[in-house]
Amino acid sequence: MATCLRLRSCRAARLRTRGRGYAGDSAGLSAALLRTDGFVGGRWLPAAAAFPVHDPASGAELGMVADCGVPEARAAVRTAYEAFCSWRGVSAKEKSSLLRKWYDLMIQNKDDLARIITAESGKPLKEAQGEILYSALFLEWFSEEARRIYGDIIYTPAKEKRALVLKQPLGVAAVITPWNFPSAMITRKVGAALAAGCTVVVKPAEDTPFSALALAEILLHHAADSVKRVSMELGGHAPFIVFDSASVDQAVAGAMASKFRNSGQTCVCSNRFLVQKGIHDSFVKKFAEAIKTNLHVGSGFEERTTQGPLINEKAVEKVEKHVSDAISKGATIVTGGKRHPLGKNFFEPTLLSNVTKDMLCSHEETFGPLAPVIKFDTEEEAVAIANAADVGLAGYFYSQDPAQIWRVAEQLEVGMVGVNEGLISSVECPFGGVKQSGLGREGSRYGIDEYLELKYVCFGGL
Repeated sequence: MATCLRLRSCRAARLRTRGRGYAGDSAGLSAALLRTDGFVGGRWLPAAAAFPVHDPASGAELGMVADCGVPEARAAVRTAYEAFCSWRGVSAKEKSSLLRKWYDLMIQNKDDLARIITAESGKPLKEAQGEILYSALFLEWFSEEARRIYGDIIYTPAKEKRALVLKQPLGVAAVITPWNFPSAMITRKVGAALAAGCTVVVKPAEDTPFSALALAEILLHHAADSVKRVSMELGGHAPFIVFDSASVDQAVAGAMASKFRNSGQTCVCSNRFLVQKGIHDSFVKKFAEAIKTNLHVGSGFEERTTQGPLINEKAVEKVEKHVSDAISKGATIVTGGKRHPLGKNFFEPTLLSNVTKDMLCSHEETFGPLAPVIKFDTEEEAVAIANAADVGLAGYFYSQDPAQIWRVAEQLEVGMVGVNEGLISSVECPFGGVKQSGLGREGSRYGIDEYLELKYVCFGGL
């Protein structure tokens, strides 16, 4: 019942091959996997124009994707609504069964899907394979949750009355997904929406001329005009705090897992490393050794690669800007610090020390392989620095002090906290942030609530 529409500035998951593209040759993608047209109402439909999608590792053109406009978007929404009119009456058991079939199909085709992701995003193939599995797990989870959308019976003071609370689907949902984690974003949103009974228009966005917050303001404004429900995940600026009581080795392992996945291009990647003075030098030394030993820059299709290219040269330029700004204000390069000779979209995994709060990397999300380390004295100082941001998606800290763990976990102004853990996402748990990191939650039993309306029914004369 999902209706997929490829819109302007979209990075579609299905591409048409043109010539001998780098990714096509490396991945061995079959023609059956690669599409140009938009997919609306169960049919592939052409658009008046198309735009190229490039391999960020080599710059080669992978294919052309339908560049749909307003007429196509309206047609897709109309088709989605027509489908919803029948879909909302489908039983919970049947919805569950259909979502489970989607999960089974993703698992059966996981290798092909992973190759497509690596070809268009550059991330290492192993990461892409992990993304497909993670994505599919949302379908599995919501296929099970589809049968657990319960209402309530409320006993009122009046003996002759009964109150019933129903949960009903919202209707058509438009989903805008980021280029950096398209499969998981699509499946966790669409899976929840379909489990709730919604028909969905999917718009996989690659990059836009707007910042995430500017785009959010536009969407919120238009949603407010007609009082539309909005759920948003808008990225973050995650702090990673290491207290004196922490295990240095454990903290370094968590830092590596949190910082360098997809070359630092995920919304929950650590962006600021706050390390207490007593453990600072040891942490920086071991962190640098781990970076030099364990990270290998290269094509995502090479087995040894852990760090692929950034998505485009604009992303590289932002990392360069943050590094040069930090150096000009007194920061020290511990390792890395410049573009990698492999190509214009590659940047060395970089560790900076002597970072201060006035540097760009301290108050802007870099979204790249840059780890800036700020030394702090007290717990209060660390929490203040961590919370001095207008976003709050994820936060991480390492400590062996039980009282401190409770205090800091409660005080961090984020929607998700990793305590002595660098990887926190799970389909069973609510994903989302506070402040300008967004509205609502994805995944978990709370994720379906975003796509449901509550209806109160009062029965009288009983």
